[in-house]
Amino acid sequence: MKHQLRVLMYALFISLVPYLALSQNCVTCHKIKTPNIVTDWQISKHSKNEVTCDVCHGDEHNSPKNISKAKVPTPETCAQCHEDRVEQFKKGKHAYAWAAMNAMPTIHWQPMELIQGMKGCGGCHKIGLKSEDDIKKLKEEGSGYGLASCDACHTRHTFSRKEAQQPQACQTCHMGFDHPQWEMYSSSKHGVRALLKQQGILPENSAAPTCQTCHMQDGNHEVRTAWGFLAVRLPLPEDKQWAADQVTILQGLGVLDPDGNPTARLDVVKAADVARLTQEDWQRERDKMIKTCSKCHSSKFAKGELQKGDDMIKSVDRVMAEAIRIVAGLYKDGVLKKPDNYAYPFPDLLTFHDAPTKIEQTLFVMYLKHRMRAFQGAFHANPDYALWYGWSEMKQDLVEIKTLAEEMRAKAHK
Repeated sequence: MKHQLRVLMYALFISLVPYLALSQNCVTCHKIKTPNIVTDWQISKHSKNEVTCDVCHGDEHNSPKNISKAKVPTPETCAQCHEDRVEQFKKGKHAYAWAAMNAMPTIHWQPMELIQGMKGCGGCHKIGLKSEDDIKKLKEEGSGYGLASCDACHTRHTFSRKEAQQPQACQTCHMGFDHPQWEMYSSSKHGVRALLKQQGILPENSAAPTCQTCHMQDGNHEVRTAWGFLAVRLPLPEDKQWAADQVTILQGLGVLDPDGNPTARLDVVKAADVARLTQEDWQRERDKMIKTCSKCHSSKFAKGELQKGDDMIKSVDRVMAEAIRIVAGLYKDGVLKKPDNYAYPFPDLLTFHDAPTKIEQTLFVMYLKHRMRAFQGAFHANPDYALWYGWSEMKQDLVEIKTLAEEMRAKAHK
């Protein structure tokens, strides 16, 4: 029996020799060329579990002369061992990030460095899944990184689960102009407690929710929220005024035409999964959040706080819709020329900084900067963001839009 076991172990060793030798060659060379990559791999669980370089990069690159033959990992590479997590990821909003970016109306107007070069939008949206054509194009343009998706959070080459579980793992992308979740969270009581816990000031077993606690329950990579990124949903609210305001916002997003009928852009919204389009989908995400909140709070408290977030959306939509209708009225009356690239006589909120006039620029900032801060601040338990960076700024935007519109109308009637 012992002899048979020795023979089996020897056969297994012989079968692994070529791979071990290949891996050793990689380490020997890259200790000189890129020593920190080797160090990161050596301290990773991949190294301890003999996941060698060729598992992810293939075995065709074996000298400085054929660097181009090194394969760039994709989510399918990771799925060889982490199939469940990759499948979860594919169902969540992160997987649609690349497609959502490329669906923006004026994205092709931006410098390549910002998009495919990943020094702007592409730097975060690279987490999304890419087609074979996308990958081919990126490689041709010299972007040999940003293809794997998983390494946006589990950074190379440690691919640490512990790192990806920290709130700072989300900070790089979830901050700034239209989604300052990091700023809101880190200065909220939830975030303060989590950071104090990291510093050892609070005990390790103290309650301190991280981003992952609320948005990746039990490690589920299917990240999604009830209201989605844009805080619009179907079916429309029962409240008639709020429903009318949401219709106006959907028209500003180009999802509904001026008569309230769906446009082709609705298919883009569906494909990018940026909004819940059925009551069941919305309720499922809300129930998940209530369950998470109920680990620290009563379910009554959790439901009440989330309802306050809903009510905040209702309030900001009232202000936002009024501003959109003012600009749409200028188009209708010929006071303001509708840009040729706009499909309808309605402001297109998704053209971003490419909006051609001051009043349209103010409207864009009002929607994607200040409206976001108002309702996201409410949901992230940060009253200062909800009020001063959100609601107050929106009210100021509305005054500016009204003033500009009056000046434009007065000038047009001279």
